[in-house]
This record gives sequence, structure tokens and C-alpha cells, in this order.
Amino acid sequence: MANNEDIFKKVIAHAKEYGFVFQSSEIYDGLSAVYDYGQYGVELKNNIKDSWWKAMVQHHENIVGVDTAIFMHPTVWKASGHVDAFSDPMIDNKDSKKRYRADVLVEDYLAKLEGKINKEVSKAAKRFGDSFDKQQFITTNPRVLGYKEKTEEIKKRLYGAMDANDFEGIKTLIEDLEIACPVSGSRNWTDVRQFNLMFATQIGSLSEGASEIYLRPETAQGIFVNFLNVMKSGRMKVPFGIAQTGKAFRNEIVARQFIFRMREFEQMEMQFFVRPGEELKWFEYWKEERMKWHLSMGIPAENYRFHDHDKLAHYANAATDIEFNFPIGFKELEGIHSRTDFDLNAHQEYSGKKLQYFDPELDKSYVPYVVETSIGLDRTFLAVLSYSFTEEKLEDGSERVVMKIPPVLAPIKAAILPLVRKDGMPEKAREIMDKLKMDYMCQYDEKDAIGRRYRRQDAIGTPYCITVDHQTLEDNTVTIRERDSMKQERIPIEEIAQVIAKRLKA
Repeated sequence: MANNEDIFKKVIAHAKEYGFVFQSSEIYDGLSAVYDYGQYGVELKNNIKDSWWKAMVQHHENIVGVDTAIFMHPTVWKASGHVDAFSDPMIDNKDSKKRYRADVLVEDYLAKLEGKINKEVSKAAKRFGDSFDKQQFITTNPRVLGYKEKTEEIKKRLYGAMDANDFEGIKTLIEDLEIACPVSGSRNWTDVRQFNLMFATQIGSLSEGASEIYLRPETAQGIFVNFLNVMKSGRMKVPFGIAQTGKAFRNEIVARQFIFRMREFEQMEMQFFVRPGEELKWFEYWKEERMKWHLSMGIPAENYRFHDHDKLAHYANAATDIEFNFPIGFKELEGIHSRTDFDLNAHQEYSGKKLQYFDPELDKSYVPYVVETSIGLDRTFLAVLSYSFTEEKLEDGSERVVMKIPPVLAPIKAAILPLVRKDGMPEKAREIMDKLKMDYMCQYDEKDAIGRRYRRQDAIGTPYCITVDHQTLEDNTVTIRERDSMKQERIPIEEIAQVIAKRLKA
């Protein structure tokens, strides 16, 4: 694990050094858990967002997009349950003065138990070789069964206490498990208390006449309150979806692990409205569709897994996460939830407006059920960044750091490099640049030796480098260098755009 933590530290350092992510307000010593995207970060982020939008909206005739406001009427958050229930159980360690989510401390303990089970399985697999029957081992090995029994008992106690808002029960569980503070190593805990995650602010011209409103903690509610508007103006027929990307804000107790958990972050969400009774069929459909999209980016399947929820939210009848293998372990990247008719019903009740769909085939009106797909754009960015970061030792003994970002997502698609700054090469390179930049984000670079320029482009993940040399001036050909293999080939200038287009589709 230490090795992976080292990799994570290197990814974070690389992200800053090469203009992907900066600490917000860094010249004032920064702001905790708030980050800015640099010149390459913003391109990568936009490319991920565009890929998602195409897959969800452009490729589905029955899904449309919206862009709703960050500020909403305060009753929206009452209806959605956020005012009363959007909070985390928080606990402080008296020695380190560090604050933790109490449930996460217990879940980290459970993850360690899972790690112990996996260790037993891999030890046994080595011992028995080809004759190893994993399923039989898991169901019969006394040590594994002991770990599993302990896991189930802890889950039962934790989720029971969470459901009952039994903070004393959660603290007792932490004490019984002898969970220590990761920083101080001590078990000197405060009581568990509730902490609402919404940011409140004032609206109105004078503070005394102002009303309290909230920065939205999710983008979904903007979709639900516009259900009628979109349905009527777009003449939508169930099943149909509404998608949006946008900022959300949560006053996280424990905001750490770089851009994995931030106070200001971006979501990409889609709410799919279906007939009651058909929601589980669509839940399975969207599980499959969303995993297909993740794999379409060119990251291998072993980096992803589904994790079904042990504890369902009170409004859900099915929920699963797509988890990604970050350097900090498998963590949630996207949630797919069958939310039943909870949201529309709640807004119907609080607003007094009918939020129903008349189904001509059934000849009746009903409140549609909803299947939600909700993905963190910043987390997807981090997944791509951490997967792509590669340190390589080359045949000549030298080393390079290369960001193997899937070419379709790469911030810069091609770098145009004159071999030297004379003999008409810069002018020729500029001609190529001016044509190519109409279709692709390109970069022109003539500073330093060509080898150093290649390294710079490798470090920001540019898939193709186009070099203009003496031969170019004779026969109008250039070399195109491919980032991952470092192979070079000569192609005619007029074919550059088609070659890049073909390779990006491959």
C-alpha cells in the first residue's frame, strides 16, 4: 500500500508541475479541499464532459439536457430531505485534534477485514495451484468464515445505529473495535455528533431582510423541479431522461485525498423517468450502459468493479456503485440508483403542483419512477490521471514520465515541432499548425532540443508529435511520433489530419 501511496503523491506533484491541477488561492497558502484546474486540466476535464454528454444525450433520442441554477428555493431542500437528513456523524480525536466521519472509520476497519480475507485466498491459491477451488475455500475455511462473520456483525451494528441515529451506539462500536486515530494512534474520542453538509448563504439586498438559502449539494433536484417544464416543452414520452452537468457544494467534514473529495465539485447526472414496475429492468440497462462508457475510454476492465449497496437509502429499491481502482484503493466513481417515485412525490406534496405523466398506452396518469446515474467529473478526471501516470525505463537506460491518457481525452492532440529554428522550418511548421488547430487542440514548440520537447509532450499526455525537418522542405513529408510506443513514421503533410482522425477513432 505504501508503494501506491507513493504513486499517488507523484501523481499529485505531476498534476501541479505540468499544469493540470493547482491548489486554490495558493499564493495565500491555499484553501483546504478546494482546487483549480490548470491549462491542461481544463482541456482534459472538458474532453471527459464532452464524452459523457455525447454518450448520454447525443446518442439517446429520448434524453435531453438542462443547465439549472445553483440557487434554488429553500423548500426544494426541505422536500428532498436534505434539510433534515443530509448530515454525517462526526467524531474528533482529542489528541490529534483531527475530525473524522464516524461511519467511515468503521468502514475502513471493514475494508481491512476484506483485505485479510483476500490475503488468505491468495495464500491458499499459491499453495494449491491449479487444483484451487476459490468458492469452496471461502465457504469452508474457518479463518475466512470468522472474518466474514465478524464483518456481518459489524455491518449490522453500524447500519442499525445509523438508521436509528444512535450516535452513542456508533461510538460504542468504534470503542469495541478498538479503532485508533490514524494520525495520533490514540483511542481518545469525543462523542459522535451530527454535521449538516449544506452551505447556507443569504439572498436579498439587505442582510436583515434576507432569507437563508443553500448552495446546492447535488444537481439532481434541479432536474426534478423542471420535470413538467421539460416534459411539456419537449413533448417527451416515458421512458425519457434529463441530463445535466454542473457544480455542487458540500461542507465535507473530512475533505482529503486531493480532488477525490472536495467541497466544490462537478457532477454529471441523468434522471431517467420510467413506468412504475419497469424501474428494475432499466436499472440493469443503465448499469450495463454506464460500464460500457467507462470501458470505451480505453482503461482496462480490471480497474473497475460493481459494488452493490448493503444499506439502501430509504427511497431506493436498488443501488450499485461503479468503483475504480485508484492508488488509494477501489473507491466510488459513479452511482446507479433506482430512486422509485420518492423525489417527484415529495415535490408534488410540498409544491402543491401535480408532477404526473399521462400515459396514452395505459390511458392513465402516474408519477413516474426514476433511475439515476450520477458520476463525479473530478473523480473521473482523477481516475484518468492516476491510471495514465507511467514511469518508464528506456532501452538506453534513461527514464521518462509519460501520461498515457487515452488519446481521445488527451488535452493536446498534436504538438508541431520544427527540428531547428532556421532554414524555413518554423514557417513550415506554423503552416501545419494553422491548418491543424482548426480541428484539434494543438501546441507549437520550438524551444530546446527535440528530445527534450518530446519528453515535455509525453509528460502532458500528447499522443502525436509532428516534426518538421530538412526532408520536409524537400518532399512535403513529416515524421509523426506516437507517444506510447515512441515509433516514428513519415507521412505526407496533406494526410496529417486524416491520420490523426483515424487513430483517435481506433
